[in-house]
Amino acid sequence: MEFQWSAPQRAIASFRASLGRHLLWLAALAWSITPLQAADAPPIVIATASPAGVYHATGRTLCRLLDAPCVAQPSGGSAANLAALRAGEVTIALAQSDLQFQAVTGTGGFAEAGPDASLRSVMSLHGEPFTLVVRRDSGIDGFADLKGHAVNVGNPGSGQRGTMMTLLEAWGWTLDDFRPADELPADQQSLELCHGNIDAMVYTVGHPNPSVEQAVRLCNARLVDVTGPAVDRLVAETPYLARATIPAGLYGDDQPAVTTFGVRATLVASADTDPQAVHDIVAAVFNDLEAFKATHPAYADLTPERMIHDGLSAPLHEGAKRYYRERGWLPAETPSPDASEPATSTDPTQAPAADTATSG
Repeated sequence: MEFQWSAPQRAIASFRASLGRHLLWLAALAWSITPLQAADAPPIVIATASPAGVYHATGRTLCRLLDAPCVAQPSGGSAANLAALRAGEVTIALAQSDLQFQAVTGTGGFAEAGPDASLRSVMSLHGEPFTLVVRRDSGIDGFADLKGHAVNVGNPGSGQRGTMMTLLEAWGWTLDDFRPADELPADQQSLELCHGNIDAMVYTVGHPNPSVEQAVRLCNARLVDVTGPAVDRLVAETPYLARATIPAGLYGDDQPAVTTFGVRATLVASADTDPQAVHDIVAAVFNDLEAFKATHPAYADLTPERMIHDGLSAPLHEGAKRYYRERGWLPAETPSPDASEPATSTDPTQAPAADTATSG
C-alpha cells in the first residue's frame, strides 16, 4: 500500500527541505566570506608576560576595551616582547622603560641586534619598583647581603632579568656571585622560595602583585630595601630609572614601606603597526581613564601628562600622536620623527641622535 502524507506532513517536509537548502547556502556564504574578513581584520595581539604579573592583566584589560578581535598573549617578558615586535610577530607589546631604551639604542641585551629604528612608543603605564623578596631565615636584609645566596634572577627575556643585570653591572657583580643564580619565570619563583630552593627572588613589577603576595602569605617572606651607592649612581646616570617606594601594608599590617628604585611599564608598537589600531587602543584608555585606572591598584598614579612622557625613549607612534593632538596634549605642528634615526631622548615626540646612548 502506498503511503500517503497528509497536508500538514507535506508542509513540514517542504519546510525542512527549504530550511536545509537555506542552511547550506548560508554555510557556503560564511565559508566564502570569513577568510576575506580574517585577512582584512587580523586580531590585535598584545604581548604581555607571565600570567602572574600586571602586564598580562593590562593586556587583558586593553583587549576588553577594544571593539575588535584582540588576544593578550603571555610571553617570556619585556625583552622577548621587543624581539617579537621587531620580528613582526605581535601587534603591540608591553615592555619596561629600561628595556625599551636598550632596544631603541641597541645597547645592553640588544647590542648584538643593534638599534631598532622601527620601535615606537604608544604610552607609559604604571611604575614598576625593583622588588627584592627574601626568606626571613636567610639573613638577607638588603641587596648587599645577596652574595653567596641562591637567588632567582628571572628567566632570559624577562624584564626582571634585564633590570637585575643592569644593577649587577653597577654593583660590580656577576651572576657567578650567587650560589646559584636561578632562571625561573615569575609564576614559579614564589613557590621555589617557599620550598627553600632559593633564598631570594627579584621582580620588577607593579604592586600589589599575586606572586609577591603568595610568597609573603605562604612562607612568611618579606620585602627588603634595595639601596646603596651603586643604586644612587644608577638612578643619577640613567634617565629611565627613578627612586621608588613600595607602600607599607600592601602585603600585611606588619609590612613597612620599602625603598628601592624602578622603571615604568610602557606600551610600544612598530612603525609598521596600523595607525588606526594604535589610535583605537589609546582612545579606549584615555576616553575613560578613571575606569581604566579602577581595573588595577598599580594604575593609581596615572595621569595623561605622565603617560605620554615618562619612560618613553622611542618616538611616539603616528596613531598615538594623532590622538594626543586631538586632545590638545601635543601641538599640531609637532614634526614627524625621522624613522631612520634611533631614539635616545626621553622626549617621545622626537627621534634623538644615537650618539647620546648609554649602556643600560
